[in-house]
Amino acid sequence: MSPAAVPAPVSASQDYLLHLADNALVLGQRNAEWCGHGPVLEEDIAQANISLDLIGQARLLYQHVAALRGDGSTEDSLAYFRDPREFRNFTLLELPHRGPLAGPAAADRDYAVTIVRNFLYSALMLLWWDALQSSKDEQLAAIAARSLKETRYHLRHSRDWLVRLGDGTDESHARMQSALDHLLPYTREFWSGSAMEAQALADGTGVALDALQDAWNELVNDALLEATLSRPDAAGHLSRGKDGLHSEHLGFLVGEMQSLARQHPGATW
Repeated sequence: MSPAAVPAPVSASQDYLLHLADNALVLGQRNAEWCGHGPVLEEDIAQANISLDLIGQARLLYQHVAALRGDGSTEDSLAYFRDPREFRNFTLLELPHRGPLAGPAAADRDYAVTIVRNFLYSALMLLWWDALQSSKDEQLAAIAARSLKETRYHLRHSRDWLVRLGDGTDESHARMQSALDHLLPYTREFWSGSAMEAQALADGTGVALDALQDAWNELVNDALLEATLSRPDAAGHLSRGKDGLHSEHLGFLVGEMQSLARQHPGATW
């Protein structure tokens, strides 16, 4: 698929599907960076499997969008031949695995950042996928039902590590608290409205995320209490990644992810 095959901006309902797909793809790509670098072998494998689940979810959603367009788009063209500004993922998901307590080298990663982000996102997606099972878009409802099963594992994995590290040593507790302080403000974007969400809600495709906020808060607060972590104030800058306003980090992530496909457009294996 050549870059020229990528069509112009899509309808709000299709943008909503791309939002879901981009969330899964970007976090899947980000978590895959632990492959071969995990703190222990078991976690190296766990993060690789979670990444595969997320990328699998993204594939199903991109395939659905391509079928709705009917213009020659494919899952590959939607993933590999859109520019960063066209992605609709939450800003939270594109951030590097680096928090305030990470080392000085650019390659240094903080596993606390990974765990906290995965927990905050999977807690949302557990509720979101569950609600989307009632979508009037039957294909999206089926994708939601399949993804919900995977997300239950993602949440259990990240929550277990959140508690283990938060209620662990002084250093692990400090790292988890620092990661939480760093990342929680980005979750404000979860509850900020957008045109694509309003349209998807109006046509029965999507759900109102703000209706899930109380349940999400309960999941988060219960876990933080068990982990002996303090919930920080989430005030501050409101990120707008789902509107295409991203941090500088997405360009590097997407550039690495798309490099092979863009160097050899139309190649097959």
